[in-house]
Amino acid sequence: MNTRDMLPIAQMMTLANQRSPVFRGEVWLVGAGPGDVELLTLKALRVIQQADVVVYDRLVSDAVLALIPDNALQIDAGKSPCNHRLGQNEINLLLVDLALAGHRVVRLKGGDPFIFGRGGEEMAYCQQQGIVCHIVPGITAAMGCAAASGIPLTHRHLAQSVRFVTGHGTDGEPDVDWSVLAAARQTLVFYMGIATSPVLSQRLIAHGLPGSTPVAVIERGTQPQQRVLTSTLDALGEIIAQEHVESPALLIIGDVVGMYRPIAGLPEMTFPQMDSPEYALLTN
Repeated sequence: MNTRDMLPIAQMMTLANQRSPVFRGEVWLVGAGPGDVELLTLKALRVIQQADVVVYDRLVSDAVLALIPDNALQIDAGKSPCNHRLGQNEINLLLVDLALAGHRVVRLKGGDPFIFGRGGEEMAYCQQQGIVCHIVPGITAAMGCAAASGIPLTHRHLAQSVRFVTGHGTDGEPDVDWSVLAAARQTLVFYMGIATSPVLSQRLIAHGLPGSTPVAVIERGTQPQQRVLTSTLDALGEIIAQEHVESPALLIIGDVVGMYRPIAGLPEMTFPQMDSPEYALLTN
């Protein structure tokens, strides 16, 4: 980060350090947000700055990791498909062992620990072992990426509800009620749905969601490398393959995507289906 980027961070640290200390022998599950370092909460910053050990995930951005004190031990517990540095059971054991050794342990997770972050499992294990476990929420990817792209997740004329859905179940395809997800006037946000996107679109269309439903694919949302691709549900798998979309990326499905307008500096792909008269009516 350059000097201009560091100024607001320095101000945040001054405020954060005025708060109460983090005690040794405890675990803090901390949400690092979707990537933009300035979306980190003041409480998250304070806890990170007071950590003895930080166990971090793959989706935590380099800008956030740069805030970890030089004297803190950093442990990479990141997981990617078919490549887990540490299994979940090993992570659970590690957190408890570090806390029992008297360390101030921060478990740093992308987004929010309790939204597809397995924070609930880690909290429960710590509690079962008698370790105090605190939770520091973070801005989850759905909120951060949608806002950074100018896509409202709800809109009184287009979407009366929003659903956060995992795109990857225990055995691959998510175990969800597709008929409920295909209902009208709602927004669907799929986490971890890039690899299973062809299946997701097929299931939703088969259960009644029109193939012309707008879709946004947001890659590295809120970060300088953010890329927003727009398409329709029936072309979702094609555009992901064609544009070589990589994780981390989020899928937003619903009429609210029709409101998307490119933000200065962000590339855009708009397909002919998005220019239909019905979507012009929705967005004008």
